[in-house]
Amino acid sequence: MPRRIWAILAVAFGVSLSVIDSTIANVALPTISRALGISSADSIWVVNAYQLAIVVSLLSFSALGDLVGYRKIYIGGLALFTAASVGCALSQSLGTLVAGRVLQGFGAAAVTSVNTTLIRIIYPRNRLGRGMGINATVVAVSSVAGPTLAAGVLSAAEWPWLFAVNIPVGLVALALSRRFLPANPVRVRDRRFDWRDAAMNALVFGLLMASVEGFSHGLDPRIVALGAAVLVPVGFVFIRRQLREPYPILPFDLLRIPIFSVSVLTSICSFLAQMLAMVALPFYLQHACGYDDVATGLLLTAWPAVIMVVAPVAGLLVERVHAGLLGGTGLAAMAAGLLLLAFLPEHPTDFEIVWRLVLCGAGFGLFQSPNNSILIASAPPERSGSASGMLATARLLGQTTGAALMAFLFHIVPDDSTHTALLLSAGLALTGAVVSLARLSLPLPEGLTRRKRHPGKQ
Repeated sequence: MPRRIWAILAVAFGVSLSVIDSTIANVALPTISRALGISSADSIWVVNAYQLAIVVSLLSFSALGDLVGYRKIYIGGLALFTAASVGCALSQSLGTLVAGRVLQGFGAAAVTSVNTTLIRIIYPRNRLGRGMGINATVVAVSSVAGPTLAAGVLSAAEWPWLFAVNIPVGLVALALSRRFLPANPVRVRDRRFDWRDAAMNALVFGLLMASVEGFSHGLDPRIVALGAAVLVPVGFVFIRRQLREPYPILPFDLLRIPIFSVSVLTSICSFLAQMLAMVALPFYLQHACGYDDVATGLLLTAWPAVIMVVAPVAGLLVERVHAGLLGGTGLAAMAAGLLLLAFLPEHPTDFEIVWRLVLCGAGFGLFQSPNNSILIASAPPERSGSASGMLATARLLGQTTGAALMAFLFHIVPDDSTHTALLLSAGLALTGAVVSLARLSLPLPEGLTRRKRHPGKQ
């Protein structure tokens, strides 16, 4: 048990760093844009570069972990992330900051691609649910904890310290990981890593995200069209290759499982809604409501604070209540909170903002743990690595698209971009709720149904 505790702490530190850095810069985007002399739309690249690097490489790292060991991939990614944080902290221009964020993204991709698989190794089978619950809580809280940490850092230091604080935490996580993480007990010997598939995977996801980013940032339509023209044939060839592979990088075999694919779609909707709101809210609270960046971060603390309470409870409720019902109820509550935020009074009080954020956080917390549990449990044990990678990919696709969508709104509705973003976020969360409720008609995975069939046991 002591070794297991240190091992799960090592995983929690690394995963929380990688997830938090997807949002920690959001509160400081107005400050960074002023300090570097760039526009609000261009400052979104500080967020998007990180997300894009993760999206194009995550599934490849997940596949590589099956061959060289999950421990090696995790530790290597953590080391790269920590080193890249030094570069971000020393950046003096948008170009160098974006380059550092790209390297951070590659490191974060390696960490998040194998974290769920490591938990399966750390915990015995009869206690695996506890490990999954802890991981779901860490990811859920970390996803929206960035503004809180940013407020604390910005209250005492300049924006480069948002990245410098990663360094000591990263070094501690590295030390714990090297000492306590177990070696990969299973190696796939009848398979080799196909670098062509990895390159095509990166090209397809890169072109897809670049097309979305280019369109949202008002890039020349001819350039966007050229990227889309390349994406179609490359994507067609890549998908054909993957459909023939017994161990595809893009796990089509898992997407053929109805409840798995529906859970992936629900996850994308939820994180798209959350990221769009979390990028819009700092601009809304600072520009429309007159708060400074520190006060903004403190107000947004309400969102992650309530998740810390609700997510663990939801992880226990999934043993008794259908995960589709929990997820649908949670996302419906989140949609209501976002809609109420979009219609704040002209001069809102702190309380009027906070209770709406609490409703959003409670809804998201009620959704996240059950959704992760049902997604991982629906995959065969021998494909848990790919399921872990797909779970993280769904989250990051939603977050990247959400940030790009916010940049697009800055261009098309500059005078009402944040209000429009909150309305759109509410609609996306409501869509996710409907999709989640559709799982009520699908059979639950064996791992979740087995716990309900022992009425005589206490």
